[in-house]
Parts: sequence; C-alpha cells; structure tokens
Amino acid sequence: MSNIILDKEQIMQFLPQRPPFLFIDKVIELIPEKFLVALRYIDPSEAFFAGHFPGRPIMPGVLIVEALAQAAGVLAYKSSKENNHSSDLYLFAGIDNTRFKRIVLPGDELRLEIEVLKARSNIWKVQGTATVDGEVACRAELMSAKVRQEENCD
Repeated sequence: MSNIILDKEQIMQFLPQRPPFLFIDKVIELIPEKFLVALRYIDPSEAFFAGHFPGRPIMPGVLIVEALAQAAGVLAYKSSKENNHSSDLYLFAGIDNTRFKRIVLPGDELRLEIEVLKARSNIWKVQGTATVDGEVACRAELMSAKVRQEENCD
C-alpha cells in the first residue's frame, strides 16, 4: 500500500473540480516545485463508459489528459510560495507533444506522474505521464496559468 500524502478530501481543497469530474483519488509522492505522483482508480461504473464505447468500454483520452492536468494543478498549488487565495485557479493553458500508447480500461489504476519543466510566476509547464501497470498510457507536456476567478468570464 502506498503512503497517502493527500487524500481526496484534501485534494478538493486545492482543485475546484468535484465528482464526477474529479480524476484524482490520492497523492502518494510530492516534492514541491519538482514532482508529484497521484493515483486514480478507474471504476467500472464511471458514467462515461456507457457511451465510450458500448460493449468495449475505454477511458476517453481527453479524460486521461484532464487527470494529468488536475495532478499538475495540485502540484502548482502545493508549490506556491505565496498564500493562494480561494479565488485563485490554475487553468489549463496549453498542451504539446501528446501521445496515447495504451488504452485505459475499467478496473485499471492510473498512475499520474507530473514533473516540472518550467515554473515562472503564474505559468507552469510540466511533463505528465499516465501509466497503468508500468506501461505508458499517455504522455503530454501541459501548461497552466494561475488567474483570479474575478478575471474569468462567466
């Protein structure tokens, strides 16, 4: 059993997403400003499996990328040297060099590894790797930007 650094309730203190759109169950490794490892159990009862695809359920690639982006957001929040305001959000700002190598199935455990490539003020660039049983499912470079909620369009 992995050590839990942050459980789901603690993760929700840093992310605005809530079930069913929260794709991180726990954080098991964390080195601020450098690295994070999170886990997500892919429950066979996930609603998206009903339509993706009937008779051959596969986790959508876009949701794997979303899980990586959420893990990157937790790392950014936990790395911030300043006090984050409750109105601060890390928004997905870009994606490069994304590749899908393995499908993710009901019952899999998705390991989400985030490594910081660059961090400057309110912009973060990370390398995200999602694996299942040691096999790469997805690899992507992700960017996020910190904004205050009042700066967002409704």
